[in-house]
Amino acid sequence: MNHHIKTACCLLSAVCVMLFSVWPALGEEDIQKEISQMTLREKIGQLFFVRPDALEGRFSAAELEDNGILGTVEVTEDMQAFYSQYPCGGFCLFAKNIVDEDQLFHLTRDLHGLNSVPPLLCIDEEGGRIARIANHKAFSVPKFPTMEEIGRTGNPQNAYDAGAGIGRYLREYGLDIDFAPVADVNTNPRNTVIGSRSFGTVPAQAAEMVKAYLAGLHIAGVAGCVKHFPGHGDTSTDTHTGYAETMKTWDELLQCEMIPFIAGIEAGTELIMTAHIAAPNVTGTKEPATVSPVILTEKLRGELGYDGLIVTDALSMGAITKEYNSAQACILCLKAGADALLLPYRYREAFDAVLKAVEEGVLTEERIDESVARVLRLKKKLGLI
Repeated sequence: MNHHIKTACCLLSAVCVMLFSVWPALGEEDIQKEISQMTLREKIGQLFFVRPDALEGRFSAAELEDNGILGTVEVTEDMQAFYSQYPCGGFCLFAKNIVDEDQLFHLTRDLHGLNSVPPLLCIDEEGGRIARIANHKAFSVPKFPTMEEIGRTGNPQNAYDAGAGIGRYLREYGLDIDFAPVADVNTNPRNTVIGSRSFGTVPAQAAEMVKAYLAGLHIAGVAGCVKHFPGHGDTSTDTHTGYAETMKTWDELLQCEMIPFIAGIEAGTELIMTAHIAAPNVTGTKEPATVSPVILTEKLRGELGYDGLIVTDALSMGAITKEYNSAQACILCLKAGADALLLPYRYREAFDAVLKAVEEGVLTEERIDESVARVLRLKKKLGLI
């Protein structure tokens, strides 16, 4: 990346750090004024976080999920036209959207430029094997070990260094949100999806690491997202492919899984990502936490007092798509208390369904406004509006 771009990005990082420090002073009146000036369609758009590829008609839903196919790497006029009809509040980038430094810088710049209320740009950059940029052959950014290895050191400074190091290059390339750190406690040796992504098996130690990693992201001016609520570490199956559950009661979760999440809330995490796992001994049903009012509203909002942004895990994952279509899933998520709908399998179908649900009174516009306000607060915090 050339000197001028790096200088501009460094200045932006400094501004974002300053904004993070003055978050409590940001005006709610400005947020409500912004919402009052939006159409219903614009407000609904704020709740969707999609792949940039979802704006292109040339990809089928299955092709969007195929990481072996090169995805969207630049913003085209056709994408701009689609976005004018189906706006979204954020984009999630994957390795298939990344070619090299200059291309990534231009892509993030142009995605931000799609709207006067710029979309949030998100990425999974945890460290270890989940690092879309650090594991890309065209980049020479710092590489960090797995969170399991960092957890084994017992030193939160190492988690802070990972968060700060990752945050610095994400901010340099124009990213706003890191879907990290993983707050799951890896208590089930048969777990196939979390494993080395977790800081370990000891809840209190994982909690300290989560707080430190978040602090590192924040000093770099990047928002963090603790995941996967209410804890994916005790499951033995993978929600990417189908049903997964924890049989723990809420009291049992409070003694283990909730400890890192509570630490993340206390550390000021901007987002919490839901897991598509069922918790039948908490909810009384086999529905995924992502669509459960008990998990999201009663427990996370009510009991734990979290008022930040709740983002679903990808709604294109098997645990959701095998049970619900895109329309059903998104409406149920909003009813449960989620704010941001991440990667619905069929974006247009999902958008139209939420719009229709509000028009027909299945969802109230006041409920939509609650979530839009949370999205806009984060955008204001990050200096996007």
